[in-house]
Amino acid sequence: MKVLKKKLYEDNKYEYMVQQESNLETAIEMGLTQEEFNFICKKIKKTPNKTELGIFSAMFSEHCSYKSSKKWLKTLPTQAPHVIQGPGENAGVIDIGDNLAAVFKIESHNHPSFIEPYQGSATGVGGILRDVFTMGARPIALLNAIRFGSPSKPLTKHLLSGVVKGIGGYGNCIGIPTVGGETNFDKSYDGNILVNAMAVGIANKDKIFYSAATGANNPVIYVGAKTGRDGIHGATMASAEFTESSSEKRPTVQVGDPFTGKLLLEACLELMNTDAVLSIQDMGAAGLTSSSVEMASKGSLGMFLDLDLVPTREEQMTSYEIMLSESQERMLMILKPGSEEKAKQIFDKWDLDFAVIGKVTETGRLILTKNGSEACNIPISPLVENAPEYDRPYEIIKNEKFIDLNKNIVNQTINEILVQMFRNPNLASKKWIWEQYDCSVMGDTILSSGQSDAAIVRIHGSDKDDSLGKGLAITTDCTPRYVKANPIEGGMQAVCEAARNIASSGAKPLAITNNLNFGNPEKKEIMGEIVGSIKGISSAAAFLNTPIVSGNVSLYNETNGNGILPTPVIGMVGIIENIENSLEINAKEGNTLLVLGQSEDFIEGWIGSSIYQEIIHDEFDGAPPPINLQNEKAIIDILLNLNEQKLLSAAHDISDGGLLPNVCEMLFRNNLGLDLNLPKKLVNKSNKDILLHSWCFGEDQGRIIVATNELNKVKSILEKQEIKFFVLGTVNSSSNLNIKSVTTISINDIKYIYENSLSSIMS
Repeated sequence: MKVLKKKLYEDNKYEYMVQQESNLETAIEMGLTQEEFNFICKKIKKTPNKTELGIFSAMFSEHCSYKSSKKWLKTLPTQAPHVIQGPGENAGVIDIGDNLAAVFKIESHNHPSFIEPYQGSATGVGGILRDVFTMGARPIALLNAIRFGSPSKPLTKHLLSGVVKGIGGYGNCIGIPTVGGETNFDKSYDGNILVNAMAVGIANKDKIFYSAATGANNPVIYVGAKTGRDGIHGATMASAEFTESSSEKRPTVQVGDPFTGKLLLEACLELMNTDAVLSIQDMGAAGLTSSSVEMASKGSLGMFLDLDLVPTREEQMTSYEIMLSESQERMLMILKPGSEEKAKQIFDKWDLDFAVIGKVTETGRLILTKNGSEACNIPISPLVENAPEYDRPYEIIKNEKFIDLNKNIVNQTINEILVQMFRNPNLASKKWIWEQYDCSVMGDTILSSGQSDAAIVRIHGSDKDDSLGKGLAITTDCTPRYVKANPIEGGMQAVCEAARNIASSGAKPLAITNNLNFGNPEKKEIMGEIVGSIKGISSAAAFLNTPIVSGNVSLYNETNGNGILPTPVIGMVGIIENIENSLEINAKEGNTLLVLGQSEDFIEGWIGSSIYQEIIHDEFDGAPPPINLQNEKAIIDILLNLNEQKLLSAAHDISDGGLLPNVCEMLFRNNLGLDLNLPKKLVNKSNKDILLHSWCFGEDQGRIIVATNELNKVKSILEKQEIKFFVLGTVNSSSNLNIKSVTTISINDIKYIYENSLSSIMS
């Protein structure tokens, strides 16, 4: 073989020589840099063989190591009295009272879903469910945050259809309700869609299971489905940009089986009811590699595995293939010695593979054998604790352009603009999507997509004599155009909108899981988006006491150098002590609607980076609406206060599209109408007046519309608390939204457009 380089390294009197060109070439093909390859050779005191190199490439990938974001992730607020387990485990855990815990996490499956939308999204759902039940929790709900390119493109329709079918196919079959989420479209996602899956489960607070290996010589157990060649180097693929040839990577997409997933869930939970399980880890990204390495690392131990004992479904699989396979529905366990036979009986009953494949050691090394020979012998610390951590240069770019309303005169009426808004797939109903999901399986879903700003799921068995029981409120939120305009403000806004949505459902916000989706971190402006959004998320989460307890980072979401909009998705969980107090989005006849956080003096809305601006000017430009954290907290607190006193019948956060579209959404369900009051300074304004448009469609933050039959009591409380509010009017049966002295809008006509726009696009 040709000698590429001969370079001497000295460390503790050892000398190393990188000699074979093929080793470095292979390392680069696997996604490693030359510097990382040299670092590996130095740390393990030899040139790695293919299996060892594959293990390092997977563990050093962005998907597994977070090497570009670790520095900044450490700055996130992660602690609070109600946090049981923060980042670092399979999922986050919070105390929800009555000796119960909520276990939850969100994770991306972006690259696989672009290559193979059905299997990519389905296995994303399966993987996030395993993250939750690995902790000892029974999953009770699924959500998703999915983003696609231009809706007019045939590829977008193909990807959306496949992803939705994959999410529904896995969730519906395994019997876990999909209760909420969000879907957005933008041309930046044309070559790189986003599929973020979130799962939530319930466990006993004193029966949480962790992944750290314990006890030298304790048996290491493989359970679940057999290992195949699907998904090999999936983690590495998910850590690289797409190119013209990305469609050739179909073999790296895993194949999921929800029926096996259901068996695995039940078998694991049954075994966890015994005292046999010492630690347990899902085989997710990088499969057997990440599960074995991370378990050993967390326990400061080593691990020996005999790969001849691993159940496989294909013949003559190599050690490299077995370790890097991402076949689904598999777990790695460490059991209490002597409990193997009892555990095997459980897995035999559920018709799943069960194999003792190794043991925990005190060597601090990962040692693998195959066909009776040593296939791998490397130290574990360089794989995890000493893995690369980059301090990449960054530049936080803020668009501080102020949108001068006087220079944005338009020749369209409010009615015409409202029609265009509800034809926009970002604002139109996502009914076509969520009707394909089973949201009511298990029988504990109280409110789901389209019914409330956040989904509400009853905590089974929590009902008491005086109530129907507790509920968890769950939502996913992000406004990427705000993050693009100002990463810090956009990061704060994502947290605040999630908290507003939780509160608008009647629940108290508690904690966050996040999914940070960005482009290439080696570009300083992209790294600036990452750093800025984390700063914004940190500020808002700390102020609202909603710590980040789990999450995922997905980088290199680019195709041929074109990156996605920065999309740091916030998944938030809240608690409602009595589900009878849940709030829907739908107003009722006779309700009075008020805006909290907006006064009579508010007449000029914020149209920078808004849906209105995108529709009217075919762009979103200018500074995003500013966030005032004190105001946000005050609005959330007063909303919860009013709801505790049973003074509200509905609530809806004002977000995309501004006030008028969100008022319409509250009237749609019951085909109701409203005589909408205007501030005195806007009365008699022209239907095309830009100031009136900004009042109707501005996206100013910190505002929530509430419906009440107790107007005087509500006004009294708001005035005492010095909370700004504006009375919009009383709901009637006319099915018309009448803006006094300006225009009348047919709710039925607008509702038809709202409900059928997305299905028309997909047809």
